[in-house]
Amino acid sequence: MAKKNESFESMMKKLEEIVSSMDNDALTLEQSMKHYEEGIILCNKLYKVIHESEEKIKILTQNREEDFLGSEE
Repeated sequence: MAKKNESFESMMKKLEEIVSSMDNDALTLEQSMKHYEEGIILCNKLYKVIHESEEKIKILTQNREEDFLGSEE
């Protein structure tokens, strides 16, 4: 399972491995459910990282625009 200090890229790689395994392997129902659960958990963590990054970009962009507009006056 993904650890809190895992990078976005390592979590994406793990998710890709899970998807590939589910696509290619003849898994039992229990194995499929375990992989599905792991995939959902990873998707949620990845979404959180992306959402937090988007928010930081918005804040930085807004601050940059304010600095730029303020210097014109």
